[in-house]
Amino acid sequence: MNTDGAPGTVAVLAGAERARFLQRCRAIVGDAGVLTAGADCAPFLTDWRGRFTGLALAVLRPASTTEVAELVKLCVQFRVPIVPQGGRTGLVLGSVPDASGAAVVLSLARLNRIRRVDPVNRAMTVDAGCILHDVQQAAAASGCLFPLSLAAEGSCSIGGNLSTNAGGTAVLRYGNARELCLGLEVVTAQGDVWDGLRALRKDNTGYDLRDLFIGAEGTLGIITGAVLKLFPRPKGALTALVALDSPAAAATLLLLAQDACGAALTGFELMSHYCLDLVHQHFPALARPIERACPYYVLLEVSSSESDAHAGQLIEQTLAAALSDHACHDAVVASSLAQAKGLWDLREHIPLAQARQGKNIKHDISLPVSTIASFIAATDAALARQFPGCQVVCFGHLGDGNLHYNVAAPAGQSDERFLDQQDAINAIVYAGVEQYQGSISAEHGIGALKREALTHHKSAIELALMRSIKTALDPLNLMNPGKVL
Repeated sequence: MNTDGAPGTVAVLAGAERARFLQRCRAIVGDAGVLTAGADCAPFLTDWRGRFTGLALAVLRPASTTEVAELVKLCVQFRVPIVPQGGRTGLVLGSVPDASGAAVVLSLARLNRIRRVDPVNRAMTVDAGCILHDVQQAAAASGCLFPLSLAAEGSCSIGGNLSTNAGGTAVLRYGNARELCLGLEVVTAQGDVWDGLRALRKDNTGYDLRDLFIGAEGTLGIITGAVLKLFPRPKGALTALVALDSPAAAATLLLLAQDACGAALTGFELMSHYCLDLVHQHFPALARPIERACPYYVLLEVSSSESDAHAGQLIEQTLAAALSDHACHDAVVASSLAQAKGLWDLREHIPLAQARQGKNIKHDISLPVSTIASFIAATDAALARQFPGCQVVCFGHLGDGNLHYNVAAPAGQSDERFLDQQDAINAIVYAGVEQYQGSISAEHGIGALKREALTHHKSAIELALMRSIKTALDPLNLMNPGKVL
């Protein structure tokens, strides 16, 4: 992304040409579907964390796949870059325009229909602009489960989830967004509509085009619809919070839980003591279920196809094994839905507590589970040596190796001064990621924020192959330019 106002190879439309372009846009989506006034466009131009605000020629709000396709064809004709946008909850500047003002933002918010629910085939077809929570509710109304679950599920959209290959808290059992998608509908960079909305578990007919667009962050085309996998709703579920000495003890507990519970283990979240301290500082009404302070905690969830009693037996077996193995100090098992929600509230409020505490430098990384404890110990120590007093907010989906390893300013240091050190802090964290054979992005994507870092953590061959795909599918580089590559 160009954040210095330079339009790159695309000129900003001006004068009569701009007027003609906007007039043609209004002919496609109506006056209400084209926003140009500053106040109307403002919500679409700033990223979720409030760290960057771009400019746009206009915000376009189509209401159908046909309208999306016609708008893309028009943008190709006028050589106008397109920034596809879903729920605007991304963290890597992937869905906001740059500072040039050359691009249009194409919001998919009005594509919000649940097209079909097929409980017999365990599938549902939805528009890309559907809010994740609404999809979950539609699945539940048909007696099924759509298991993707994120802190932002009340505002993030399915198109955004797929474009970033979102993860969430249930990846351990159900997989990330890629595994939860059977088919796609995509508007290509030329304005053609690829109808790949096939609800098939097996379709071995050549290249898997679906997987090209999932995780591509809108750089290859615009996802307008999807067929999603549904699952049977569990008949019982229990949640427990376990106090531990270290991440190594958490890894031991994970193995014990997997041995005892198998596929019934649906959630396994790691949280440092500092994370929960932040939550209780900023949300004092939330319960403190374990009074004894321990360095780390694990929130684990077991779902049963039989009953709550069966889920309880599995958790009891896990905790008994952990206590005999000295892998944990204390544990609390929720005895009601309200108590379970209270435990999950602690986990879900960590990002909110961070935001209230001040700016922080976020890292969404993944590592082999076997190396996470070593990574945390080595990287914590390296940061403490170079940035004395900095606070590490360490939490994440330990079951699938995804760690949110965020660094906050020392007490008394301004956010501005701390953020000036972002490159040096990133270098330490990413060096650890590379040493332990991990990835610099687990579930948030690359966007513009990590584009430069990607060049240092992907091989020349990988980058060349990615550029070849981008050039083949989007030769004019109009699809979300400046993101990923």
